[in-house]
Amino acid sequence: MSGILPLIIVVVMLCFWLRSKRRAKGAARLAAEIGADLLPPERQNTNRAYADPEAEAVLKALSRGDWLPAAQALTAAGTDWERRSYLVGVIAGRAADDDTWLRAWQAARPDDPDAAVVHADAKVSVAWEIRGGGWAKDTSAERFAGFHRVLKEAREDFARAVSLADPGDPTPYLLQIPLYMGLSAPHEAMHELWGQVTARAPYHYEAHWRALQYWSAKWRGSEEIARNFAAQAAATAPRGSLLTMFPLVSWYEHNDDEAPDEAYGWPEMRALTEAALADVAAARPDHPRVAEVRHLLAYCLTKQGSHEAALEQFRLVDGYVEALPWRYYDSPAEVYCAVRDVALRGAAASRLAG
Repeated sequence: MSGILPLIIVVVMLCFWLRSKRRAKGAARLAAEIGADLLPPERQNTNRAYADPEAEAVLKALSRGDWLPAAQALTAAGTDWERRSYLVGVIAGRAADDDTWLRAWQAARPDDPDAAVVHADAKVSVAWEIRGGGWAKDTSAERFAGFHRVLKEAREDFARAVSLADPGDPTPYLLQIPLYMGLSAPHEAMHELWGQVTARAPYHYEAHWRALQYWSAKWRGSEEIARNFAAQAAATAPRGSLLTMFPLVSWYEHNDDEAPDEAYGWPEMRALTEAALADVAAARPDHPRVAEVRHLLAYCLTKQGSHEAALEQFRLVDGYVEALPWRYYDSPAEVYCAVRDVALRGAAASRLAG
């Protein structure tokens, strides 16, 4: 008997190993089937968070030097301040690379408020390009000098944009927040600017995104200030505004590098994720920031082991990866697909077990 028992143990272990191996192969095959329609890294768009035919048409026209579609898109946005600030950012981003068409627009319409705010925002983008994305200690004095010089020019450009804008338009105010970050504006000045924004659009997603960056520890605030700002925004905003996402954004910005994966499964984190999911479900489908929220939700849900729910979010944004958290990586498409594959394998394993 003493010689048979070890043999039985070996056979049992071998059976378990073979069963585990077959299950793993089955899960891999099922994951491949589930994800057959999802795109590989090389087909992910790293310049956009979602497909926007109007924005792409505008950019295509600008590449030909035709500014009229850009002007028409901003006019059509009307008082949809979320859409307006989003489009200004898209158009200004192109102007930062080549503003020939913008100068033609300004010459044709000297007092056009849309051209003025695009010009000011483009100037801020140019300033940040001069500075570069490195840490302050790694940035040369020459770069900092150019950065501050262009930001001061942008401040004057924004003053003109404000003077030309519709009095109810928050856009020329909220787009100044990166300028305040770059010039190390004191908290009192930021509070004053924020009052101008919220008097016009109290639940503006992009405005809150930018403000949270200012209040974060890496810029002019701290983890506590950022957390409190995000919590207040989430507590006071109406459902569908997407502002319940900011406690998650603040946590990610301050903790993701150091926190263990299991931290995402803490009851507090699950509650924040559930609140953000409900907010997304209530948001208007054409909200220009809803895809950005889905990207971070997909990441958090995957970390929590909620693979089916994560996969649902991944499917809604697949093909576009210019969003948090992917944009913080050198190879955003590869990181996005790696996390998406974790969700795929987890969903497949769950279906097989069920």
